[in-house]
Amino acid sequence: MFDVNRVRRDFPILEREINGRQLIYFDNTATTHKPIQVIDAVSGFYRMHNANVHRGLHLLSQEASELYEEAHDTVASFISAQDREEIVFVKNATEAINAVAFSWGLRSLESGDEIVCTVMEHHSNLLPWQFLEEFKGIRLKFIDLRPDGTLNLDGLNEVITRKTRLVAVTHVSNVIGTINDVKAIGEIVHDRGGLILVDAAQSVPHMPVNVKDLDCDFMAFSAHKMLGPTGIGVLYGKKDVLNSLSPYQFGGGMIHEVSLHKSTYSVPPWRFEAGTPNVAGAVGFAAAIRYLDEIGMKNVREHEEKLTSYCLKEMLEMEGVSVYGPRDPERIVGVISFNVEGFNHHDVASILDENGIAVRSGHHCAQPLVKRLGVRGTVRASFYIYNTIDEIKRFLDVLRSITGSG
Repeated sequence: MFDVNRVRRDFPILEREINGRQLIYFDNTATTHKPIQVIDAVSGFYRMHNANVHRGLHLLSQEASELYEEAHDTVASFISAQDREEIVFVKNATEAINAVAFSWGLRSLESGDEIVCTVMEHHSNLLPWQFLEEFKGIRLKFIDLRPDGTLNLDGLNEVITRKTRLVAVTHVSNVIGTINDVKAIGEIVHDRGGLILVDAAQSVPHMPVNVKDLDCDFMAFSAHKMLGPTGIGVLYGKKDVLNSLSPYQFGGGMIHEVSLHKSTYSVPPWRFEAGTPNVAGAVGFAAAIRYLDEIGMKNVREHEEKLTSYCLKEMLEMEGVSVYGPRDPERIVGVISFNVEGFNHHDVASILDENGIAVRSGHHCAQPLVKRLGVRGTVRASFYIYNTIDEIKRFLDVLRSITGSG
């Protein structure tokens, strides 16, 4: 049984008070807090095992190498990848997407090739393709939204063509929480000979994700959005796809043999992990995954659905509050974007902060989507495993006071 009160005891930061009130943290889409198990894992590595990996015969180096490689295995198992060879550690989802753009895009794309995105992409899954549009002369196309905040998939056969080399799509919108049918999109692009990259920064932390079932060619996500440390993320790639790619960074750790004028490179994933890696981050990441595995991702999803369903119902009944995106909790993760009539979104966030409630305000690194919604920015409340109904009630009370209905 999922016990949120037991979970909360593992997060020291939740004991903090902000302006005399116990912290309520609803900014989980930006980053999540870390349980003591993750903090101890990182600290324990530095206390007992600190050494560089793959570079030494001494015991500390052997221990560090084993922990680092086991972290790849832990991530692979978590998303049902084939094995560690499909798991490349990078610093975040942004670098993972850029790695595909530079390792695959720069070398493979030609003028006239097409890449398809959606209007709800995070800037990290848009700017690399804009660069290739300018640098390589490719054509960038977009899947639009329906009025309810879901993707309009009716015209996919016209948008995705034989010229489409890649579809780069978010699994879950970081602004309105929409869960996209990336499997259906992937089937169409594969039928036309292209690849699919899934930005899973907002899905892997919140719901069960199986890369074999989705049949994606690439997937990107970050540890810090799923209880892990900052500075480490994942590029998943199908083994045959990664084996066909050249590296995008060069240096120690990724080579097979080096001469003065020519070098050969190691096999994936090491081919794409040049330089000293974030070993402590990998250890902390593995601890975060073990923590989530113990809870069960199905329980994570069900808990967020409960929170989101309650909060949405109450907010939709408030006068002067506009909520953006799908209204069905089964079609979104725990993200609610909204505005209050007569108030700037930043002012609403400031008032909530004065009451000890942390939310995010602005365009959320997704300006095209926010403009598509017809606003300059929104307030975003996002939930995770340590949030409670009582916290949402306090949030709603402050919101009612802002609207004058409390």
